[in-house]
Amino acid sequence: MPKSDFLREAQARGFIFQCTDLEALDAAMLAGPVTGYIGFDPTADSLHVGSASQIMMLRLLQKHGHRPVALLGGGTAKIGDPSFREEARALMTDDRIAANLRGIEGSLRQMMRFGDGPSDAVLANNADWLDRLSYIELLREVGVHFSVNRMLAFDSVRSRLEREQGLTFLEFNYSILQSFDFRELNRRFGVTLQMGGSDQWGNIVSGIDLVRRTDQKQVFGLTSPLITTASGAKMGKSASGAVWMSKDKLPVFDYWQFWRNTEDADVERFLKLFTDLPLEECVRLGQLEGAEINEAKKILATEATALCHGRAAAEEAAEAARRTFEQGALADAALPTREVPAAMLADGVPAFRLLVEAGLVASNGEARRLVRGGGARLNDQPITDEGRVIGAVDLIDGVLRLSSGRKHHVLIKGV
Repeated sequence: MPKSDFLREAQARGFIFQCTDLEALDAAMLAGPVTGYIGFDPTADSLHVGSASQIMMLRLLQKHGHRPVALLGGGTAKIGDPSFREEARALMTDDRIAANLRGIEGSLRQMMRFGDGPSDAVLANNADWLDRLSYIELLREVGVHFSVNRMLAFDSVRSRLEREQGLTFLEFNYSILQSFDFRELNRRFGVTLQMGGSDQWGNIVSGIDLVRRTDQKQVFGLTSPLITTASGAKMGKSASGAVWMSKDKLPVFDYWQFWRNTEDADVERFLKLFTDLPLEECVRLGQLEGAEINEAKKILATEATALCHGRAAAEEAAEAARRTFEQGALADAALPTREVPAAMLADGVPAFRLLVEAGLVASNGEARRLVRGGGARLNDQPITDEGRVIGAVDLIDGVLRLSSGRKHHVLIKGV
């Protein structure tokens, strides 16, 4: 059992999967503050909820007096991380990367404390040094320390080589650049710990080896397990698509509702990973049964949403759900209910089509006009996109509430 506060709590909350030298890292953290980083490549203009566990690791580092560094991959985004992907990422323009960086920065600043204090978070962008690299210089100074045989043995590389679409030379360089990042962050900010998901193990180990070979320093790597739901689904995905952390891409109410729909078996684990609640409270809430577990899910939803969007927005979403489903639709026995195949909700269905299925409109064209006119609502929230996919993630206590105007409401239930 680790002795340092950060590692003890990280282990108890389920954040630790692998560590290059847990005993030595524990000793370093007992000796004084450690600076650690996690990288975030701007593949979209928002992080999705699968990245929340990584931000929570940085928050935990900060909580225990260490200094977190959030590294934006403005440079590595021009290549794209190939780790465990079936095919290469589409290359992005500089303008697209810049827009994505702005979106991601907003979530990071919401969830961490940035500043000039000893444990205040640092925001860095690897484009600051990667964009100025000379290729010949990189080959001579860094490339000489990398064994192609060893790189080919990484699981993330081997999995791509075994697929129909191989690994491009462009992508093959990603691991070298990530290793360069670790060394650069060590030199600039004194970073001695790189953290990340379990799929980053090979890249992290390469960076540790580069720092040791070129600068004769000991640094560490720590990975967290891949987060999946009890049913085996990948965290951050839902029947209606990615669960985005930006309110511009996913309404706060829908973000809250995603957590509210957590499977019973995941409640305790997700409380530990995605909230700041004390461990004892996470265990107590997770052990509730029957109808009481739904109250634990509401607490999970509100706490996780408060971290991402602020306490006021989270409580507003919780209150909206309470009004809609405790005082409104579910309490109104006269409200008509329309049953649809459960498979339809599991796969997700466009809003305009579900409005027709619900009998609120007579045709797809009428449904599209209703949405464009601002008259369609899902769970009392406006539907602004006629093609918005509605699915199981939108269910509240097993039903959806669709509305046409102020007077026409239907409950949708999958059977």
